[in-house]
Amino acid sequence: MSIDFTTATFRDFENIPEHNISQRAEIFYEFLNYMKSNGHMNYRLQNTTGTNSVVNVDIENEKRDYVSFVSSDYLGFTQHPKVKQAAIDGIQKYGTGTGATPLIGGYFTYHNALEEKIASFFGRKQEEAAIFTTGYTANSATLQVLMQKEDLAILDMAVHASVHEGCAFTNKKTFPHNNLEALEHILKTSENLYRTKLVIVDGVYSQDGDTSHIKEIYNLVKKYNAFLMVDDVHGVGILGKTGRGTLEDTEMLNKVDIITGTFSKTFGNLGGYVIADKKIAAILRFQSRQQIFSATAPPSSLGIIKAIELIDEEPEWREKLWWNINYFKKGLNDLGLDTGITCSAIIPVKIGDPHVTGDVGRLLIEKGVYTNPILYPAVPRKDARIRMSVTARHEKEHLDKTLNAFEDINNKLHIAKK
Repeated sequence: MSIDFTTATFRDFENIPEHNISQRAEIFYEFLNYMKSNGHMNYRLQNTTGTNSVVNVDIENEKRDYVSFVSSDYLGFTQHPKVKQAAIDGIQKYGTGTGATPLIGGYFTYHNALEEKIASFFGRKQEEAAIFTTGYTANSATLQVLMQKEDLAILDMAVHASVHEGCAFTNKKTFPHNNLEALEHILKTSENLYRTKLVIVDGVYSQDGDTSHIKEIYNLVKKYNAFLMVDDVHGVGILGKTGRGTLEDTEMLNKVDIITGTFSKTFGNLGGYVIADKKIAAILRFQSRQQIFSATAPPSSLGIIKAIELIDEEPEWREKLWWNINYFKKGLNDLGLDTGITCSAIIPVKIGDPHVTGDVGRLLIEKGVYTNPILYPAVPRKDARIRMSVTARHEKEHLDKTLNAFEDINNKLHIAKK
């Protein structure tokens, strides 16, 4: 079997018929070299400085500063002096690691404090929170323990890969993105066939930057005696009057059954959390594999507590972020570029053709702008785009430089839709 590298994506190498692991690795390695040769390898580039609006990147042994749109550190808290100091204080007091899983000796006072802080952030009590070492496992480990062969998970097609992995041991149905009619059809036809029915959606979707129809989905879920889980990793700290995310923005904060999120974006660290009824949270702490078999978060997690506090203490970061979002999006739209239906800090420039999208990524790099070309299977084959995350650390000069770069590229490649 031969693979046409000019149209191939990473998905084509997941399982190649009649190729053993060595043969599959060899042909994939050839594909990576092909991507490098045409300047489309905007992946696993080596940063030599910390996450920020401008980063130094080593590309083919050439180090250079780039305006960066590849980080979800939306409020810039990875570089906040108070957050860094809190992380340093945690290491000074507890050391660099925990040495055990949460269940058998790796649960420390700072873990308890973090549970209490994130629960309080959502107006809940400490016993209603469970924390995980990554946001990915907050989804995957939670779903694996809650959803079994007698149950049904009902997923918006655009949810994160961690949700799909978490549903490996249960029945799964998907509905087209934000399609309420399709969701109701699944709920209605499945009403008496499964023990538990759990609908899972994102608050803000990671590729288009749009939001779920939370209120309408919640009403459908309760109409058919199901449960609702919302993963709001891209909404918390950004949306809502006080930064509590999509659920605050839609006045649904105290109604959703399960809230999941991450500490790696707005809160500038690493880890994940689940907010749920105290009895469900207890199941997660004592039954999920990540809690039993994987070491828990290190003492530098104390930085997360400070970051959570800063959401209320320094709202100017969110105000700056929204100024940047509005300015940048308007500039792109004025150029005739298609930013879709985003209403968040995630701003895509939709191009369609994957090869042209790769060329745009290469030209942006040449102009000193670091972005992510997003191709199938992350998005449909004909919906390739440049995906950018705007942060509070961006200055107007960074945004203007990027807008000028897009204008030059559009004059060359004609990527505007208008």
